[in-house]
Amino acid sequence: MAQKFPFTGLSSVALHAAGGQNAADAHLTPIYATSTFTFDTAQEGMERFAGSDKTRVYSRWGNPTFTAAEETIAALEAFGLTDEQGQPLQLKALLHASGQAAMTTLFLSNLKTGDALLSHFSLYGGTQELMYKVLADTGIQPILVDMRDLNQVASALKQNPQIKLVHIETPANPTIQCVDIAAVTQLAKAGGKLVSVDNTFATPYLQQPFRYGVDFVFHSTTKFLNGHGTAIGGVLIGKDIERMKTGIWKWHVLLGGNSNPFDAFLLAQGMKTLELRMDRHCSNAMTVAEYLAKHPAVAQVNYTGLSNHPDHAVALKQMKHPGAVLSFELKGGLEAGKQFIDRLQMCVRAISLGTVDTLVSHPASMSHFGIPRDERIKYGITDGLIRMSVGIEQVNDILTDLEQALQ
Repeated sequence: MAQKFPFTGLSSVALHAAGGQNAADAHLTPIYATSTFTFDTAQEGMERFAGSDKTRVYSRWGNPTFTAAEETIAALEAFGLTDEQGQPLQLKALLHASGQAAMTTLFLSNLKTGDALLSHFSLYGGTQELMYKVLADTGIQPILVDMRDLNQVASALKQNPQIKLVHIETPANPTIQCVDIAAVTQLAKAGGKLVSVDNTFATPYLQQPFRYGVDFVFHSTTKFLNGHGTAIGGVLIGKDIERMKTGIWKWHVLLGGNSNPFDAFLLAQGMKTLELRMDRHCSNAMTVAEYLAKHPAVAQVNYTGLSNHPDHAVALKQMKHPGAVLSFELKGGLEAGKQFIDRLQMCVRAISLGTVDTLVSHPASMSHFGIPRDERIKYGITDGLIRMSVGIEQVNDILTDLEQALQ
C-alpha cells in the first residue's frame, strides 16, 4: 500500500523509505545476486536501455538491492527538508563499492583539467591522497586552507577563479574540527561554485547538509550507516536529479565503482537501527570525552561536545549532537600512545569507525601513514594522537578499559 502521510521520525524513514514491490512478496528487499537481467521482448529491452531506470539491465548499471539502499539514504538526507518551491526535497543517491569510489565519481564528474578544488586542511587521508596523487596528476589543482577561518575561504575563492568545487569534511577526520557549512556554502554560492559535504562522521541523523544549500553529500557507508563493519561501501547524493541520473551516473558506471548486492543488502539492514545506535554512540562518546578531559595522562581531547573546543559553537549550530568520534593526545607522545593501544583489553585495535563496538586507532601509523609527517603535524595529526570511535557497549566497561590502559 502506498504511503499516504508524511513520516515524523527518522527511524520510520530508515525502515520504510525504500519503495516498490519486492519479488515474491518478500518482506525485505532480497539480495538480487545476478549480473544481468532478462527481457521478455526486444521492445522491452529497448525501453529499459532508453529509460532512466537502469536497475534491471546490468548490475554495474544498477540493481534492485542497490535501489533499496539508495532510496533509504536519499530519504534520510532529505527528511524534513523542502526545496525552493516549498515542496519536500527530492534527492538521488548512487551507491558505490567504497567511499573512495564515490569520492572519485564526485570529483571527476565535476572537475576537469585546469579546474581547482578548495577544501579543508584536515582531511581523511584517503581523500587527501586522492586529491594530490590522482587529481593533481590530471591537472586538477587541490587548494587546502583552514576552512574554519572564513577569511581564508573568501581569499582562496577570490585569488583562484579556477575553483569549481568546494568540498567540506565536517567533522574532519581525525582532528574532529568542524566547518560552518552554511557560512562556507554562502561564500561559495556567491561565486557560483558547487559545494559538496562529507557527512560520514555525522550521518543524516545528526546533520543534514542539504539544509544549507549544498549540491552534493558524500558518505563512506562502511561507517555509521552500515554500523556493523560487515561491508565496504560509499554513496554520492545530489539534488540535481536529472544530472545525477545522466552525466554523473555515466561517470559512475564507466569508472566501474558499482556496489554489489550482498553489501547493499547489509547496508540496508544496518540503516534500520541508525537512530537507535547513534543515540547510544553519542551518549557514550560524551561520557568518554568528559572522562578523558580530566585524566592526568591526557594532554588534550578533541571533541566538539566539550565547551572548550574551538568549534563547539559551530557543532551546536549545525549538529543535533557532537557525534561518536573523538581523538586525544597523550602526554607521553608516540611511545605512550603505542603502550596505550597495546594495553587495551575490550576496545578493538582497528582502523575505520562507526561500528557498534569501540574502535581505537593511531592515525600517524595507520590512516594517515601516506601523508608526509610535516604535513600531517601541520594539520594537527601528531605522532601521539589517538582516534576513538566510541561504540554502544555499556559505557562503564569502556571507561574501565581506558583506565587500565592509561595507567
